[in-house]
Amino acid sequence: MSLTTDLKTEAQRHGFDLVGACPAVTPTGIHRFYEWISSGYSGEMSYISGRAKAYEHPANVLAGVRSLLMLSMNYRTSDVSPTPDTTGRVSRYAWGGLDYHDVIHARLKKLVQFLKNRAPAAEARGVVDTAPLLEREYAQMAGLGWTGKNTLLINPRRGSWFFLAAILTTEELEYDDPFDMDHCGNCTACLDACPTDAFPQPYVLEATRCISYLTIELRESIPTDLRRSINNWVYGCDICQEVCPWNRRAPQSSLEEFEPRLDLSPLNLLSLFSLTDDEFRLLFRKTPLWRSKRRGLLRNAAIVLGNQRTEAAIDALTKGLNDAESIVRSACVWALGEIGTPKAIARLQRLQAEADEEVRREIEQALAAQ
Repeated sequence: MSLTTDLKTEAQRHGFDLVGACPAVTPTGIHRFYEWISSGYSGEMSYISGRAKAYEHPANVLAGVRSLLMLSMNYRTSDVSPTPDTTGRVSRYAWGGLDYHDVIHARLKKLVQFLKNRAPAAEARGVVDTAPLLEREYAQMAGLGWTGKNTLLINPRRGSWFFLAAILTTEELEYDDPFDMDHCGNCTACLDACPTDAFPQPYVLEATRCISYLTIELRESIPTDLRRSINNWVYGCDICQEVCPWNRRAPQSSLEEFEPRLDLSPLNLLSLFSLTDDEFRLLFRKTPLWRSKRRGLLRNAAIVLGNQRTEAAIDALTKGLNDAESIVRSACVWALGEIGTPKAIARLQRLQAEADEEVRREIEQALAAQ
């Protein structure tokens, strides 16, 4: 059998579901990527905009590259659990106890070694999410699916609940036919369901309005006009995938690494405000939630509690008023103002010594709104 066939068989043996090969060329959608950057839609994600030119060709990831083996790994597990007050929703991809980067990288290393054993003169590199590579473009070129109106890759048999990864190699592989059909048709379910209107047009995401960006990538306070739209999402968002008709029959993952950790689906928000730095690290260091860091996750938790407007959150939010991070204090002030009961407002009225200008402004606005 050929190297390409053997690689595909080996990839599926290691838990990858879809596998296809394509040539290492400049992606056809590179101009759209540059337009997206120039529109300011990437926000604070400087790791994208700061190396935009590197996305022009995979040779910027691996010198001499000739081929890409594109891979998908399904992460859909159980159904969504109810989210009662004082808990928050976590995006499905982050339910497991391990960061998917670690899970996938371990398998990519084995595939790279397999390739090198078969082709000793070859160079190869496995990447997932972190290299300057337009993975969805190459996945479509490799026949894995089409890019939907929500900007995610969709496969007609597997929906969109999967991660993408790639192996770049200097070997020439046997290339698959690209996926040329767009099966979204007249459907606008994802565009209509987005609570923050993060899609200025089909196939374009304004990341600075996306709940996933706001709760994961944004390092500052969440804009006031978007806070209520976050609803109960404390980390990430799945709305545009949940409403997609192609996900109705998406298969479940068989990988135990992605099985939900019970304390992450949903996430208890009140207990977060009592965690020490060491306790927070112990709970989240190996999970995707670590990306938000403690300050980001507590900020998000306060916003969700403010949206739920339950008095049961007042004591935890009061602890947050004394947090060392100003964005946590600011979010807790807003949340108490949203709860708006006499007990909640009394906690705000006690704040006399706040030094941070943004937090003081939040206090003034919360009290003025009562």
